[in-house]
Amino acid sequence: MSTIGIIGAGTMGNGIAYVAASHGHDVVMYDVQLALAQRGFDAIHAILQRHVEKKRIDETELQTTLDRVQLTADLADMAHTGLVIEAVPEDLALKRDIFHSLDHICDPAALLCSNTSSLSITALAGVTQRPEQVAGLHFFNPAPMMALVEVVQGDRTSPATIGYLVDLARRWGKTPIVTRDTPGFIVNRIARPFYGEALRLLDQHVAAAETIDRVVRAAGFKLGPFELLDLIGLDVNLAVTKSIYEAYFQEPRFRPHSLQQRMAAAGLLGRKSGRGFYEYPTENQP
Repeated sequence: MSTIGIIGAGTMGNGIAYVAASHGHDVVMYDVQLALAQRGFDAIHAILQRHVEKKRIDETELQTTLDRVQLTADLADMAHTGLVIEAVPEDLALKRDIFHSLDHICDPAALLCSNTSSLSITALAGVTQRPEQVAGLHFFNPAPMMALVEVVQGDRTSPATIGYLVDLARRWGKTPIVTRDTPGFIVNRIARPFYGEALRLLDQHVAAAETIDRVVRAAGFKLGPFELLDLIGLDVNLAVTKSIYEAYFQEPRFRPHSLQQRMAAAGLLGRKSGRGFYEYPTENQP
């Protein structure tokens, strides 16, 4: 499967595209507008340029990697890919529409994967005629740096599909873990209280965000909960929390917090908007 399709050129999509292209794959990166795909391409270029500046690669390798990435706003260009990884917003209806279309466009042997962090792989596979070839391939942000990848087995995903994806993740320098198709899988299910308790402490004025983050880092975490929320995006994190909350029939320990909802509604999304729990220089804004 030398050619990899990426659906969605946002932060996760372009990060996964970079990983695939830097490991020798031709990549077809799709978004609904070419301008959005170009923005994702520019993000890949920026990553490679930083590697050149740090002398990890040279200009020739930079250009060779970029040349492997084709941009498109036509989903039909996925026809010649052997593996497609969908990385669009956490909206089940949207993802099901994409998988239904891909099932008709892609070669019958192609694997269809989702980067979803919380939605059911079995539900996505149900709109295709190839449920055995549908799986989750959940990278973490930022995809080029984070080693962990959840390989999610839907109810009908074949062992051969899981085996191939585990091997592929390892060849990409990642650490794959196989998980069942449960809400939030492993990491996001565990992470809900990490964010929820921190939000409650802040909302009840127990401590400032900076203090809570500092205490958590002192306990051995690389980032505190509010630093991580700003990195992920408050809107993205909130969507995942809502999804898991509903999937567990409104289990109280997964309940979203109104503070996060207010901030997301106000456009205080973290790094990508220039301000969340912290403020960021304008160059971090889209």
